[in-house]
This record gives sequence, C-alpha cells and structure tokens, in this order.
Amino acid sequence: MKSEPDLSVRLGRLALRNPVLTASGTFGFGEEYAPVMEVERLGGICTKGLSLQPRSGNPGPRLAETPAGMLNAIGLQNPGLERFARDILPRVRALGPAIVVNIFGSTVEEYETLAARLDALPGIAALEVNISCPNVSCGGMAFGADPAVAAEVSRRVRAATRLPVLVKLSPNVTDIVAVARAVAATGVDGLTLINTLKGTTIDPLTGRFRLGNRFGGLSGPAIRPVAVRMVAEVRQALDIPIVGAGGIVTWEDALEFIWAGANAVQVGSATFREPGAAVGVVEGLARFCRDRGVARLQDLAGRAAPADDISGMENEGPA
Repeated sequence: MKSEPDLSVRLGRLALRNPVLTASGTFGFGEEYAPVMEVERLGGICTKGLSLQPRSGNPGPRLAETPAGMLNAIGLQNPGLERFARDILPRVRALGPAIVVNIFGSTVEEYETLAARLDALPGIAALEVNISCPNVSCGGMAFGADPAVAAEVSRRVRAATRLPVLVKLSPNVTDIVAVARAVAATGVDGLTLINTLKGTTIDPLTGRFRLGNRFGGLSGPAIRPVAVRMVAEVRQALDIPIVGAGGIVTWEDALEFIWAGANAVQVGSATFREPGAAVGVVEGLARFCRDRGVARLQDLAGRAAPADDISGMENEGPA
C-alpha cells in the first residue's frame, strides 16, 4: 500500500496542510460554500477583500462572460472591518482551513490601520494585501503599478502586524519582476501572482458596454498562460514563496503553476461553475503524487524543464 504524499507547504511563517486555497472575491468568506462542499479539506480560504468601512460596490451589471473567462466589476463590495470582526470571523474560523484575510485601501494609512486592527483578532492565519486598488494620493494609479509605492504599502503593513503577510501583485504592469523584487525586499512572507487583467466587453449589436463600470477584471483560463509566465519569471529572479493564481480549473492547471515555481495555488472563478473545484484540485494533486511516487509535492516547485527539441524549429515564425 502506497503511503500518502506530503502536500503540506510553508509560505514564510504561514503553514498550510495542502497548497490549495480559494482566491479572494470568488469564495465569499467561506461560509457561503460550506453547505455544498467540504470546505475543511482546503489548505486555506482567502476572504473577500476587506476595507475599513463598508462598500456597496459598483453599479450593475457587474459580471460578463467572455471566451474562456469572465469579467467582473464588483467594486470590492464588502461589509467593512467592524461587521467582519463581530459577526463573520467567529463563524469562518470554525470551518477548518487557514483564514487569509485579503485587505485593501485607498491610502497607505488605510492598509496600515487594517493590518494593525486585524492583528488583534483571533483565528486569522495571515493577511493578503491587494495592491491593485487605486491610490487616491497618486491620482488613482494602482498601488501595484509602481515598485516604490508597492514597496511602501508592503513595508507599512509588514510593520503593523505580527501575522504572515502575502502581497497580491497586479499583472497590469510593464515589469512584474521589478515590482516583485521591491515588495520582497520589505520582508513579506510571500507573493500572490496574479490578480485579474484589466479588460472590457461591448455588445456589438447595441454598442453598449456590458459592465456598468465599463471596465473590469478578466479571470479564468484565458489568463492562465500569462499568470504561469509571470510566476516563472519571478521564480527565476527571486527566492520567495509564491502563490500562483489565474485560470486554475483542474489539478493539472495547478501542477503547471507548481512546475513554474509556485509553492501554493488559488482556485478562483472556477468555483462559479463548480463549487467544489478547489477540493477537486486537492484530490488530483494527491492522486498524481501517489501515481508518480512523489513523496513531497513541494519538491516539484520550480522544476520545469526546457521543452524537448523535436522539430528544430523553435521560435521560428511561419514561412
């Protein structure tokens, strides 16, 4: 009888039973899914983005399907810190997986205050810092668009809490490695790559935007090659734990991220179609390890090999 493989992972000071988490904004706070899937089998839950004050989000429509993906313009709707701490956290920390609270703000000070106040609450395993939000002090430019600004947010959050800190990077930048390097230098525990790609969709018959906010975040399988590329680039440049995210539907997708250099993964919009998708990824990774005799899944992280040269025509364009 084959022994069970070791799926555990450590992201800095954050220890997880397995490398599969849910992605922020796609799984609520976790309790919404408990009636329809085995939430306790997950490595962790990344909560819906949390701000100091409640937010009602953007006007509708807020979701639109696209080829191999979806656009969302939810606008970070959430109940705010006070209600989360009083009513929601006591319930979700009983679910079993590690609770990673995703936070965002419109100023550096808001991030800092959130981190400090969450530090005092029991049952939180880590913070995930969303730096794809507009910085009101910089004319609306996203915090994650500039390495220096991204580093300042990360530094202030890191100093404000004793909790492990992951920073979720935006793909809407010219050089993801430059941002990753600046953030990693602040002493955070890991990076999440990637957030959604900015996009839009228009009804060709009416000429109307399909989203009430016009623009939204593209997720789903369409962005997976971009996300895997960014994970591989950052892994080649830096020695820091990485959580891969972007278009993961199956365990094979998750394994692609791990080969590229991710230590853990997040399953996001796939849960809209199949609520138990993340549990399926856990099962598939365990089965792969058993079938291949892999004792420890983490041994595969970043071990992708060059493609076999079977044609002698690599990088050649059409004649």
